[in-house]
Order: sequence, then structure tokens, then C-alpha cells
Amino acid sequence: MQTSASYQTPDIQDHKVPELSPTSSCSQNTNRSCEECLKNVSCLWCNTNKACLEYPVRKILPPSSLCELSSARWGVCWVNFEALIIVMSVLGGSILLSVVVCCCCCCRKKKGRKPDKSDERAMREQEERRVRQEERRAEMKSRHDEIRKKYGLFKEQNPYAKF
Repeated sequence: MQTSASYQTPDIQDHKVPELSPTSSCSQNTNRSCEECLKNVSCLWCNTNKACLEYPVRKILPPSSLCELSSARWGVCWVNFEALIIVMSVLGGSILLSVVVCCCCCCRKKKGRKPDKSDERAMREQEERRVRQEERRAEMKSRHDEIRKKYGLFKEQNPYAKF
């Protein structure tokens, strides 16, 4: 079933969104304030020359030719990159050290709680040797007693009873 009135959708190409390049919007904030520059997250504020620059996203840190780390600001105006690197390094090292210490403590605690297979085997072998030694000792004692009895050297309960 067709209707006589056809509905036409507006052409998307007719509506153009104005494009702002990050370079142009960042450079507009040069010689203004750090806060105004950093409202745009793609901008970097350089304190030495009061310049608002495009953040070099292809590099992790801005190169020193662009701005020194001690005077570069990104995100917030009160943190410079030098301090940020130091703080992040200390925090990362502390976290890594904490994880290593926790792992060592857990392994040591686990080892102390439960004897491992080699310890169990050594204890079992020691017990077997002790039992065999006692058997040999009892066997030797009975042999010695037989020899003493044969030659009349058997120790009596009360040796002074003969006299």
C-alpha cells in the first residue's frame, strides 16, 4: 500500500558541523591563562613563554624543544610534568615493592605451615632408620644374653644372693 505523500528525509550532507582544529583552538589561548588553555584537553600550557600549544600525542612526554618538563602543564595548572614523573615513579616503585614483599611473605608463610614432599620423605626415612636400629639393638641384646647364659655370665637380678 503506497501513500500519496512521500516522506523525505533531510540530507545529512546539507548540515555541516564547523570543525575546530586543535592547533587553532590551542594557539588562540596563547598569552591568556593556563586555566583557559587547559579547558581543551588536547592543549599543553608552557609557563616559560605563556604559550598554549597542541599536546604532542604521538610522544608520551612533550619534547624539550617544545617546552621544558618543569614548566609544561597538562590537565591541571598546578602540576608540572617533572613532578608528575617523579611522583608516578615513586608510586609505581612502591606498589611493585609492596607486591614483591607480599608474595615473599605469603610464600614463606605457606612453606612454614605445610611441610613439602622432600621434608615428609626425610622424616619418614628417619623414622624407618630409628625402627630398624631398635630392632637391631633388641636382636643384639638377645644374642648377648644367650652367650652370657651359655657361659654362665648371665647377670642375675641380685648378684649378692650367691654369697
